[in-house]
Amino acid sequence: MNLVIQGSALRQADADSLAAELKPKSIVRKSESAFVLADPAIRKSLDAWSEAHKADHAWLEKPRRFADLKLLAMDMDSTLITIECIDEIADRVGIKSEVAAITASAMRGEIDFAASLTRRVALLAGLPVTELERVYDERVALSPGAERMLEGFRAAGARTLLVSGGFTFFTDRLAARLGFDETAANTLEIDAGRLTGRVIPPIVDGHVKAKRLSEMRNRITDPDGIALAIGDGANDVPMLKVADVSIAYHAKPIVRAQATYAIDRCGLDGVLNLFR
Repeated sequence: MNLVIQGSALRQADADSLAAELKPKSIVRKSESAFVLADPAIRKSLDAWSEAHKADHAWLEKPRRFADLKLLAMDMDSTLITIECIDEIADRVGIKSEVAAITASAMRGEIDFAASLTRRVALLAGLPVTELERVYDERVALSPGAERMLEGFRAAGARTLLVSGGFTFFTDRLAARLGFDETAANTLEIDAGRLTGRVIPPIVDGHVKAKRLSEMRNRITDPDGIALAIGDGANDVPMLKVADVSIAYHAKPIVRAQATYAIDRCGLDGVLNLFR
């Protein structure tokens, strides 16, 4: 079992200090701020260490190769991008706090996602589509390391799926910009240039996300190919469960508990360091 430690402030001295404690067979520097401690003789919880060093750690039970990764499926809101789009849309009509509270509850798994989405979208009835364009142009920002991660996996031959409980208005634009192979998201009903307050069925919820990942994996991978999923909210859990490797990215506790690994402090490019 190997240990990966990584963080923007992590240095060789930090890795050496931890190695003196855990007594690995060797230390390999994967990047300026990422290290692999090979087969440590001592294994223990590193939660406190990671908190103190503003770093992430992952115990790798077995090495996984870039060459075996065939599919990357990931969530959009608060994963690929830094915002929850529906909350920012709601801000355009002055109800962000109300909608954001429902969003947060749904992402923690406290309320049904489909019901919460229907409820939130209903509050946006009458909003001009031009306001969605302003949200995309002015507020959508990629999560740190997103482009580097996508480039790395694409170079390894992986196909990519952007699957979201958000809206096609945003996934379509991001897919074109970043080169995703396939997407799945919810479609807002629009009439005369304004939102009607309804979503066109079927709603893309957690189960649909998992189904899309499974369908795409069956089409493009061999039995030994790896499907990787990345998400942050409760509606990502079904998708994470059907993936071969799952990453909870700056995620809610319910998601971290279900994922293979968690990245809480690094950018998305930290996922690259979990493969060789």
